[in-house]
Amino acid sequence: MKRLSVAQYTEGILANQRTTLARAITLIESDLASDRALAEEVLEACLPHSGNSRRIGVAGPPGAGKSTFLDAIGMHLIEEQDENLAVLSIDPSSPISGGSILGDKTRMERLAAEPRAFLRPSPSRGHLGGVARRTREAILLLEAAGYRNVFIETVGVGQSEVTLRSMTDFFLLLLIPGAGDELQGMKRGILEMTDLVAVNKADGDNRARAEQARQAYAFGLHLFRPAQDGWQPRTIACSALSGENIGSIWQIIREHEAQQTASGAKAERRRQQSLDWMRSQLQDQLESEFRRHPAVAAALPSLEREVREGHVSPSAAARRLLALFHRNPT
Repeated sequence: MKRLSVAQYTEGILANQRTTLARAITLIESDLASDRALAEEVLEACLPHSGNSRRIGVAGPPGAGKSTFLDAIGMHLIEEQDENLAVLSIDPSSPISGGSILGDKTRMERLAAEPRAFLRPSPSRGHLGGVARRTREAILLLEAAGYRNVFIETVGVGQSEVTLRSMTDFFLLLLIPGAGDELQGMKRGILEMTDLVAVNKADGDNRARAEQARQAYAFGLHLFRPAQDGWQPRTIACSALSGENIGSIWQIIREHEAQQTASGAKAERRRQQSLDWMRSQLQDQLESEFRRHPAVAAALPSLEREVREGHVSPSAAARRLLALFHRNPT
């Protein structure tokens, strides 16, 4: 696809031209070196117009109903709160093509038809357990386009929570009742990052089990999570299918925003997010430069083979590659 000029991308994004916005996100997601300079210029032009959204992370295990939940809360924002929103759904990547394989738009049927909602599935490509490499940049473009609420939905649970927490204002963990011991697999680190645990599918025969699970998570939060930023994390049972407590969840998000804004915690978190973004970019660029180094590129295949076959330890191989990198500056 033919690339636009920086001015064309920027003007289209600021005017919330959805096609231009989608093309700009495709540009920043590109791995082509020729696209990075243009992408960075577009990002710099949009930066003064960003930062005015609520950044909300939604994580949870497969089967928790994240996409159905986002469809429900998104429609609540549009119909009841007169708001707009964007959803970045980070899909698992196909090991063959690198593309998204879940197709979240098919599970957000109502939002997909809404002009005030922008849905964007992006392949994780194995990056940090489920958060796409360019998610932070996509958030910036969405904010410049005027989206007041940006939801980021991640794959599963694990390392993705750490990364998701580093780029959002509010962290919502969506769980379901009856998935084994309610606290057995719940890592302390995840509880410490969570602002709200929502137990989904609290309808029909599941209602009582959902309330039991909610109480168990509330107990765990009370034990493990110190209120370092002044916010006491909440728990709630909800049903994305029936809409029960979806409005209450939005109210909790708004209460959190008011409390964090008044205390200065939100501004401090945004400053830290900018630093995290810079460090992430630095790490990515250093790795890219390292892999492009001629001596490293020549030695890497044979060293990888020796490591796989057990002839060389991983640490020794890494030292050899670093020595080549430092010994032969390009």
